[in-house]
Amino acid sequence: MAKNADQMDDSDESLVARVCEGDHQAFAQLVERHSGLFYSAAYRMCANAEEAEEIVQDAFLKLWEKPQSYDAGKGAKFTTWFYRVVTNLAIDRARRKKTQAGPDVLDFMADQRPLADEVLVQNDREAALETAIQSLPERQKAALNLCFYEGFSNKEAAEILGIGVKALESLLMRAKTALKDDPLIAGLLEKPAEKKTG
Repeated sequence: MAKNADQMDDSDESLVARVCEGDHQAFAQLVERHSGLFYSAAYRMCANAEEAEEIVQDAFLKLWEKPQSYDAGKGAKFTTWFYRVVTNLAIDRARRKKTQAGPDVLDFMADQRPLADEVLVQNDREAALETAIQSLPERQKAALNLCFYEGFSNKEAAEILGIGVKALESLLMRAKTALKDDPLIAGLLEKPAEKKTG
């Protein structure tokens, strides 16, 4: 059955194709559909609401200016490709900021004292983990973010980062090694069983 104008294909891929033709409504639909998801990913990478918002805005601006950068024919879903755009922008921004040294994360974590209440202890552990993750090199942080917070399989995360699965696994291993010695965050990096994809 043929689709009429009201039943137009609203898949991400078809919306991007319409954006290539200058369709403002298609672009607005993509922004509305995905801005929250990508804001969350950006925020996990930079831990700053304003920066996360700017990263997502920059990513969507890049999409508007060069929508043909996304090639559905290469087999990647739009969201996988756009995660890569957002992740790369976050990594680039963090690299530019590296010139500003912050407080020593290890000193902060050493001052954390376990509290009696289990809920508070868990909250402290999660906060310490977030702080420790922010201190990791950008690629390791991106790998952890994609695999542990966003729920991507290793294969999908590797594709987003533009690296092989073995390279991703190496990034994850180095990140875990850097984080595992802190008893406050021990056990928080256990990933659910790896999802099998294609």
